[in-house]
This record gives sequence, C-alpha cells and structure tokens, in this order.
Amino acid sequence: MTDTQEKKSRFDLTTPAGRRRARADLIWTDHGFLRSRFSNFHWIEEGVMARANQPSPEAVARYASMGFKTILNLRGPSDTGYYWLEREACERHGVAMIDARMHSREPPSVEQIRKAKDLFETIEYPALMHCKSGADRAGVMAVLYKHFAMGLPISEAAEQLSLKYLHVKQGKTGMIDFFFATYLAETKENRKSFIDWVEQDYDKAKVKEAFMGEWWANILVDKILRRE
Repeated sequence: MTDTQEKKSRFDLTTPAGRRRARADLIWTDHGFLRSRFSNFHWIEEGVMARANQPSPEAVARYASMGFKTILNLRGPSDTGYYWLEREACERHGVAMIDARMHSREPPSVEQIRKAKDLFETIEYPALMHCKSGADRAGVMAVLYKHFAMGLPISEAAEQLSLKYLHVKQGKTGMIDFFFATYLAETKENRKSFIDWVEQDYDKAKVKEAFMGEWWANILVDKILRRE
C-alpha cells in the first residue's frame, strides 16, 4: 500500500475496517456481485492478449495462475475499494498492474491512442485489459490492439465492438463506434493510415459534436416523434 493511500484513503487495507469497506465497495457499490460468476473474458489474440470485466482479488489470482504477466486497468487510478484490492492482489501475485484510463462515452484522445500503441509495444505478455464491464473501454482498446499489435485494418478490428462483448452502440457508448467510422469515412479515398489520420486530421471535439448531433436527432425521431 502506498503512502498516499495510507494518508488519504478510507480503504486502508491494513485495518479490518478499511478492508471491509473495500470489499463492500467492490461488491455492492461497484456491482461486483453481478460479476461473481461472469467475467466477460475473451481472448483478443489467443494466449497473448485478453479482455474482461473488473477483476476481484480472486479473479486476479486466477489470471496469475493462467500465466498473465500484465493487467491494464482501463478505468484509471481511483480511491476506491475495487482499485486498491486489485492493486494489492496484483502485487501479491506478481502481476504488473498498469493504469491506462480510457472512456466509454468520449472518443479517445490523441494522447490515449499514442499511449495505447506504446503500451502494446512495451508491456510483458500475456496481458489482460479490463474496464468495469469489459464492454466499452475494453472494446476500444481491443480495436486498437488488433490494429497496432496484430496489424488488422480498423474495419476488421472494429468487430471487438459488438453485442458479443456486451457493447451497445445505440446509446452514448456508440461514440466509440462513431469515432472509428469517422476514420473509415474520411480516408475512404486517400487510404491514409489510422495513425497518420489520428496525428494529422483527427479533431476529437468535432467528432464528439457530430455524434451528439446524430444521437439527439435519433432520440427526437425514435422516442419523441415515435417514428421508425
């Protein structure tokens, strides 16, 4: 446990009360009880990279026994019970835990995409990435992995964003799908590579604004005007 946690956190794992609060936060506040028998685990690249939902300490132990060397926490660092319990479990089982925050209702930033590419080139494998449900943030990162690490075109890698993984594109999480679709549409003629488009042409604010315009239009038509 870090000095920062000892000074600021309500989830001091060195005390029985702090550990109880951490377990309650994991199970009830973070809905861990829904994940007790369902990990949403899938291999992205067999034996190399996998995706899943938020792991409990028991799940971390299981992943360690499967040989995983690295866990990418796509939720980012936070003063929560689930975070401290995961970090403690990773330390106990010799798994490197790396915080790499992504978003489920925002298109990724240039910096996030650069960091993802760098991580895929430097982390120790086998590795596992997770967010809360393993559907949205894990989905966008899985697309990036299949493109950067496996060499698949974005059009094929985007299959990682599907209902199979519990990703629903009809809601605001469809922002992620729209981001990749924008790349494909804008480069249909010039065939510019994904990373070149990101570095040279991508405007996050513009993509978000365009998606929200379409999203609200769909709400107006489908929900308010009751039209198909």
